[in-house]
Amino acid sequence: MDGPILRERIAEETAVSRRAFLHGTGLLLGFALTGASTASVFAAPASRVVENDVTGTFAPNGFIRINPTGAVTLIMPMAEMGQGVYTALSMLLAEELEVELDQIQVQHAPANDALYANTFLHIQTTGASSSVRAFWTPLRQAGAVGRNLLIATAAKRWNVDPATCHAKNGIVFNASGSKHLSYGELAKAAAKLPMPPAASVRLKDPKAFTLIGTRAKRVDSSIKVDGRALYGIDARLPGMKVAAVAISPVLGGKAKTVDEKAALAVKGVRQVVNIDEAVAVVADHMGAAKKGLEAAAITWDDGPNGTVNNADIVKQLEEESKKPGAVARRDGDAGKTLAQAAQRLEAVYQVPFLAHAAMEPMNCTVHLQKDRCDVWVGTQAISLTQSLVAELSGLPRDAIKIHNHLIGGGFGRRLEADGTVLAVKIAKHVDGPVKVIWSREEDIQHDMYRPYYFDRLSAGLDAVGEPVAWTHRIAGSSIAARYIPYWFKDGLDLDAVEAAAKPPYALPNIHVDYVRVEPPGVRTAFWRGVGPTHNVFVVESFMDELAHAAKQDPVAYRKGLLGHNPRALGVLSLAAEKARWGSPLPARHGRGISVQFAFGSYLSQVAEVEVAADGSVKVKRIVCAVDCGMYVNPDTIEAQVEGGTLFGLTAALHGSITFKDGRVEQSNFDSYLPMRIDEVPVVETHLIKNAEAPGGIGEAPTAIVSAAVNNAIFAATGKRLRRLPFDTDLLKSSS
Repeated sequence: MDGPILRERIAEETAVSRRAFLHGTGLLLGFALTGASTASVFAAPASRVVENDVTGTFAPNGFIRINPTGAVTLIMPMAEMGQGVYTALSMLLAEELEVELDQIQVQHAPANDALYANTFLHIQTTGASSSVRAFWTPLRQAGAVGRNLLIATAAKRWNVDPATCHAKNGIVFNASGSKHLSYGELAKAAAKLPMPPAASVRLKDPKAFTLIGTRAKRVDSSIKVDGRALYGIDARLPGMKVAAVAISPVLGGKAKTVDEKAALAVKGVRQVVNIDEAVAVVADHMGAAKKGLEAAAITWDDGPNGTVNNADIVKQLEEESKKPGAVARRDGDAGKTLAQAAQRLEAVYQVPFLAHAAMEPMNCTVHLQKDRCDVWVGTQAISLTQSLVAELSGLPRDAIKIHNHLIGGGFGRRLEADGTVLAVKIAKHVDGPVKVIWSREEDIQHDMYRPYYFDRLSAGLDAVGEPVAWTHRIAGSSIAARYIPYWFKDGLDLDAVEAAAKPPYALPNIHVDYVRVEPPGVRTAFWRGVGPTHNVFVVESFMDELAHAAKQDPVAYRKGLLGHNPRALGVLSLAAEKARWGSPLPARHGRGISVQFAFGSYLSQVAEVEVAADGSVKVKRIVCAVDCGMYVNPDTIEAQVEGGTLFGLTAALHGSITFKDGRVEQSNFDSYLPMRIDEVPVVETHLIKNAEAPGGIGEAPTAIVSAAVNNAIFAATGKRLRRLPFDTDLLKSSS
C-alpha cells in the first residue's frame, strides 16, 4: 500500500520549485515561525499566496498541499538520517488534519531560511535534537486549520452548521454520517475560503490523540529494506563522471608533486584536477578513479601544521585550563566554601577528539554550468550549503539548487558543507556533472572532530558528606563561535557548558567557567551532541566520586540532591528500579548510574558491566529511563535510545582520534573501531509519559552512557577512570 507513496516521498531526484509548488492544484497551507513563538501565520488561498509571494509580504515557513486525489504533501524542512523525523513530523500533521499516516507524502524542502528555518538554530538545519521540538505546535496548527477549512467547505455544500460535521481518515461526514465528501473532492473549494485567525485554531486535547503517542510504522522502512531509498551517494545523472579524491594529510598543506601522466594512462581516467589542498582523479567509474589516484603518486607539502602532535595539544589544553575562564554560572561563594569544607575532592577529566565515521562516506555530485549549479547531496544544513556554493561559484543563491537526499548517517558531520565546497571546486574544472566520493580513509582522516576537552573539578563536602561547594572548569575549542555566533558571547560557548552549568542537582555554591582553546591543525565540529557528551561523563563520574567519599550508595546520594527536581528524580528512580539496583552481582561485576538533563529531556541510565582479569570490559545491560515530555512515537524513541547509547558506548570503549606529525593516525575501522556485534549489550528503554512539551532525544542517550559505564567499572573494580576511551590496562586484576 505504501510503496508508490513512499517513492514520491523520498526519491526526489528533481527540484520542486516554490513557484511550481504554489501553482499546484488544491488547498495549500503555509505557516511561519517567528523566534520561539508558537503562533503560526496561515496563508490565504493558493491564488493569494502566489500574489503575496510576488510582493514578498508573506513568507510561510512550510507548506502542505492537498490535491484532488486526496494526497497530502508535506514539504519537509528537516533531513532524515535515520532518526525517524519523516515519520514523526508526518504524524503531527496527520493527527490534526485527521488523515491516515500513509496519506501523507513527504518531499525534501528546497533551501530557504525564510520559509524553513529551524527555530532553535535560526537556519534551515537539522540538529540539536530539535525537529519535533521546533515543529510540535506549527505542524499541528497547520493540520487543524486544514481540517477546519475542509469541514467548513463540506458544511457549506450541505448547507449545515460546520459544528455538526466531523472529519476522519481524510473524509468529512455530516452529523448522521449519511453524507460524506473526501478531502480530494473538497480541496479546490476549500482553497477559496478565507483563512481563520491563528487564535481561533483549537488543537486537539492530548487525551483525544489517536496517532500521536502510538507505535506507528516508520514511513521510510520499506524503501530502505528493498533498496529503493536514495542517498546522496546514489545520485545518477546522464554523462556523469566520478572522482576519487586525496586531500592533504595535514590541515593547511598542499600537493607538491602529482604524476598526472601516470594517472591519465589508467583506462577510464579522463582528467586530473589539482586544487592545491586536494587532488581529484576524474574517471568514467570509481574503479578507474581510484587506480588513477594511486598512480598519481602524490607528494605533499605539509605547511605550517606538520609538527602538530597529540601530546602537544593535551599540554596546551592543560596549561590553559589553569587560567580563569568565562563564567557560565556563579552561585554563592564556591572558593570560600571549599576552603572551609570538612572534606575536599579534586579531579581532572579528559575526553578525546572523536570522528563521526558514518556508514555513508562524504560524497557530493555537482553540475556547474554558466548560469546555475545543481548539487545532489545528503545534508543537514541545506541553506548553509546553498550560501557557500553561491559564494564559491559567484552565482546568485536562487541559481543554486540543492537536491537533498536521505543521509546514511549524519551525527553532526553533515552540518558542515566542506565536502560540498570541495566538490564544487573540482566541478569548476569538469565539463558536465561529477560525483566526488571520499574513501573511508579520507572520511576519517579529514573529518571535523568532536573537540578534545580538559576539565578540572573540585568539590567540598560537609561533615555528613553533603556537597557544599562545586567548581568545574572546561577547556576546549568552541564550535559555536564559528558556526552559531549567538551561542558564543563574552568568551562563553553555551554548547560547551551544557549539562555542566546547570546540573540537575541542588548545589548551594557552584562555579562553572569555560576557557576557549583552539589547538592548531585541527578542525572541530558538532558530533552527536557536543557539550553534554563530555560534561555528563565528567559531572556524573565526579558525582559518583562524591558519593564514594561520603560512603553512601550512588543512587541514594543522588536522590538526596534531587528533591527539588521531580522529573530528574523520576527517571533516576525508574532506572534504578528496572535495573534491580542493589541486587547481588558476581565478583568483578558492577552497576553504575548516571542522570542528565540535556536537549530538553531527562534521562537516567544504569549500566551493568563485567571486567575480566585482563582488564577488558563487557557491558552486559543498559537500562534507560526517559522523560522527554509528550512523545510522538515510542518506537522511534526506543530506536534512538538504542542507537544513541551504542554510538556513545562505542566512543567510550574505543573512540579516539590522535595526531602525529600533523596527521590523523586512525584511517579505517581497523584503527577507529566500531562496536562489534558481540560487544553490544541489551538496551532497555522505559518511558515516562507526561503532558510537558516535547524534548529532544537523538543525542541524549549518546551523552549519558559513558558515565553509567564508568561508574559501573568502579563498582566492579574499585578503580576510578577519568579519561576516555577507557584504559583497560588500568583495570587488570593484580591477583
